[in-house]
Amino acid sequence: MSTHVNDANFDAEVLRSSEPVLVDFWAEWCGPCKAMDPILEDLSRELAGRVKIVKLDVDGNPSTVVKYNVRAMPTLMVFKDGEPADIKVGAGQSRVQLIKWLDQFAA
Repeated sequence: MSTHVNDANFDAEVLRSSEPVLVDFWAEWCGPCKAMDPILEDLSRELAGRVKIVKLDVDGNPSTVVKYNVRAMPTLMVFKDGEPADIKVGAGQSRVQLIKWLDQFAA
C-alpha cells in the first residue's frame, strides 16, 4: 500500500528520500483520483526499491500544495534528489505509460 504523507513529514519522506518519489496529489472527492488508486497501488509493489510512491491529500495539506503550485487533481509529481523532476496532471495515463515514465527516474 502507498504511504500517506502530509505537510509535517513531506520533507523527511519525499525530499530526503534516497530513491525517487512519485507523489500522488489527490482528494477524497476526486473521481479520477480514485480511478488511479489501483494502478498506483500495483506500481508501488512492482517498483518497490526503485521508486517510492506516496499519496498527499490536498485538502488537509495546504502548505505543500501551495509550495508546488498544485491546481488540479490528480497531479503526479516525481521528486528526485529532493527536487521536482517531472509532473503529469490528470488521470489519462495507463499503467504501461506510468511505468515507462517512472523508469526514467528509477534508482
